[in-house]
This record gives sequence, C-alpha cells and structure tokens, in this order.
Amino acid sequence: MSKLSPQEMAKILAKGLLSFPVTHFDRNFQFQEGPYREHCAWLLSFKRLTGLFAAGGTGEFFSLTPGEVATVVSAAVKETAGQTPVIAGCGYGTAIAVELAKAAEKAGADGLLLLPPYLMVPSQEGLIAHIEAVCQATSIGVIVYNRDNAILSEDSLAKLCDRNPNLVGFKDGVGDIELMMRVYAKMGDRLTYVGGLPTAETFALPYLEMGVTTYSSAIYNFMPEWALAFYDAVRAKDHAKVMKGLKEFVLPYIAIRNENKGYAVSIVKAGMTAIGRSAGPVRTPLTELTPDQFSRLKRLIDTAKPV
Repeated sequence: MSKLSPQEMAKILAKGLLSFPVTHFDRNFQFQEGPYREHCAWLLSFKRLTGLFAAGGTGEFFSLTPGEVATVVSAAVKETAGQTPVIAGCGYGTAIAVELAKAAEKAGADGLLLLPPYLMVPSQEGLIAHIEAVCQATSIGVIVYNRDNAILSEDSLAKLCDRNPNLVGFKDGVGDIELMMRVYAKMGDRLTYVGGLPTAETFALPYLEMGVTTYSSAIYNFMPEWALAFYDAVRAKDHAKVMKGLKEFVLPYIAIRNENKGYAVSIVKAGMTAIGRSAGPVRTPLTELTPDQFSRLKRLIDTAKPV
C-alpha cells in the first residue's frame, strides 16, 4: 500500500526527471528479477529521480503477462523502498486494466500509467468509461497516457477529473501543440503534465513553456548523468546547452532509431549492452538492432560529451 496520496505523488513527479527502466530478460525471455533490481538500484543511486515507472512502455509492458507485470512492479517497489514513487504500467481492455490496477496497488505501487486500450478505437464516451473504471478500482494516483487510440479531448479530461480525484496526471504522446494548450488552459495545475513523446528530450524545451515540467527519459537507462545534465539545461532554459545535446547526441540517436520500426525500446536495450550492463533481448515482435546499427550506437555513446 502506497504511503503517498495521489496528489502527493503527482507533485513529486513534477519536480524532476522520470525513469522508465527496461525489463531484464534471460536468453529464454524470462524475467530476471535480480539484474532488474540491480539496475533500478543503479538508476536510483544518482539521487535525482522523482519517479520510477515499472513495466512501462520502455519496460515492454506490451509483451508482459499480467502476472509478470505484477512481479516487475513488486520488484521495483522492493528495490526503491520509498526513495521515489513507483508508477506501474496498466492497460489493455477495461477488465484486464482493472485487474492490473488492483494488483499494482497490492504490490505497493504509488500510481498507475494507464496506456491505451488494446486494438479498438473507442469514442470519447467509451474512453471516459474505460479510464473511470480504472480510477474507481484503486485508491492510488492515475496518469493517463494520451496517444494512439486513446486521445482525450480537454472536455473529456475535465469530466474525468471532476469525478475522479485520483486522476492526477496527463502524459502526452501525441505532439499536438494546440490540443496540449487546450488541455493546459482548461485544467491548469489540477494535473501534473508529463512529456511522453519518443524521444522526450527532443520536445522537452518547447513543452516546458506549456507547463510540462517533467518527462520520461529512456536515455537515462544507459546515460544517467548525461540525461540529468540535459534535464537541468532544459529547466534552466539554457537553449545553447539544449541544442548542443540535441545536435551531438539526441538527433543522431533518433536517426538510428528511425531506421526500423519498433526500435524505440530495442535501441535502449542496445544502449544498455553498449555500456556493459546488458538487460538481455527484447521480446518479439520487437527486433534487435543490426550489428552495424549497434556499432554506430556504441560509438555515439562512447563519444558523447557532457551537456
């Protein structure tokens, strides 16, 4: 059971950088709790994280069984031991999402990241009902991930917030600046806003101007000090440092990522291997980087300069 209220959790998230750790698998694609917890401990050792998202998108939520999601979340809660909020991945259809929400709360998670429902494109009414069912199934805080087939209008979001006090966060994965401004204008500080576009560093500075004070950094998995320095440059609105980081690392990194579909997670695990902290393979239908792509990524990481 979380010791934080949903509102307390949301305020903590808004104050710093968020980490989405990869999920560790062995050669047979089975979860490795020991290495995963060791990785979480390493990420936490820098004493700067304001949230750790277990079994999120970068953690291959979409490839985990509901039982595995609960196991991964439990491992993160145990390793974090209250140092920072743990947010659990949640999603699929309403019935499964409700079960996942309850299991996450039982495991000690402080909140949920509600990913889009599976396959169908719902109406606003259906999406409201789906999100509300999850909110009402748990007492912990809920963050909705606005992307793909789960894009809420500002009016739908307002209705949900009116009826569900534990809906405390809005993560944007759309990149529609007009929609983001409409949401922020209507909801103001009722919500904590999280940047969730891949790769989030690219959009961090312009999104800060719209009230999005934090974002999910996949790069933090393998370059934590660099990621923290970049975040500091964003919060200081140091345009020169931000552009330096984008030109020297982020944009070349994105260029490799964009060479194949599904690489948003694969390239992060490749980065882990490149620094000697392998998290094992990605599960299908994701695929690994080619040897040439991996070589170029490793060279990019090895020559990365401080922001």
